[in-house]
Amino acid sequence: MSVKLSAYVWDGCAAAGIKGNKLLIMLRLADFASDEGIAYPSVATIARQLGAGRSTVISLISELEKGGWLVKKERRQGQRNTSNLYTLNVTRLRHAAAGAYSDSPIPERSEVEHPETERPDFERPGESEKAGSQGPEIGHDPSVNSKPDPSDLKPVGQSPLATDPQQPDSLKIDYPAVLEAYHTTLPEMPTVLDMTDDRRKKLRSLWKKYDFNLDRWQAYLRYIAKYCRWMMENRPDTTTGKTWRKKNFDYLVTEKCYLAVKEERANDLPKVARVDITERDTAFVRLVAQGKKPAGRVEELAKAAAGKAGLGRMNEVMARASWKSIWTQAVTQASEEDLARIAS
Repeated sequence: MSVKLSAYVWDGCAAAGIKGNKLLIMLRLADFASDEGIAYPSVATIARQLGAGRSTVISLISELEKGGWLVKKERRQGQRNTSNLYTLNVTRLRHAAAGAYSDSPIPERSEVEHPETERPDFERPGESEKAGSQGPEIGHDPSVNSKPDPSDLKPVGQSPLATDPQQPDSLKIDYPAVLEAYHTTLPEMPTVLDMTDDRRKKLRSLWKKYDFNLDRWQAYLRYIAKYCRWMMENRPDTTTGKTWRKKNFDYLVTEKCYLAVKEERANDLPKVARVDITERDTAFVRLVAQGKKPAGRVEELAKAAAGKAGLGRMNEVMARASWKSIWTQAVTQASEEDLARIAS
């Protein structure tokens, strides 16, 4: 998955007036694509994830190709068609994303210095394309220092107060809306009962320095909800025997968190889907041996795959062996779908 392209699609396609299922198709392709814009999901996969018809997806992809947003190449393996190869127009998306913020000055040097870096959808208009393309404001280890990108600030390290002393109170923040977005997007994090003066001060400092507004704040939270799930978990420290507590609002409004997110140092590490062996074996009996209806998304996916694989026609030993891999794939896919819903 290319977070860079996802950010370009959010900003660039919106600026170009692409919306609805066209925008969703571009986002799905970006999710499957490499940073170079190459992806090859099947039409059936895209249609299933969008909840749209196959013919609708094919038609909209053709329109996007005519519009110059992507190039489609059909592929074959012997006598059988395989999924199409799509190449997103990364250059156009990047320029469209930069144009979305044409009201704010963008340093001329930015695009030359870092043409292929990325910008998450919570990067601000006033930032240079270098910063805008630097990638999601997320990372692997919030405690690791990283060199801030000079063009990422407005200007570097200075707040509007330092550059415009005549308008120290020009920033208006809807604090109730800020908290509502926090509680709605990250319900697993501790509830904020009181927006204290100290919290207001830290929030204002972050917003001023990095050109935040409510839309960008919401995008920042959505990114954390999708890519930084560890922040919402209490994690045992096997070394000390203590527990690392989940993060909270006070942590999210710190520069340390923001930069870790922006620099991709707070991203979740890849996880192996956990398989409950008892649940898997019980589901085999109900779904394959007894032919009962599935309960839940994992069972729906597993039963559909079992039907295609013909488990009902196998002997029990072979069927159970095949069921193990089918169940693992179903658990993984259902988990990915859950994350997609969280971030949408």
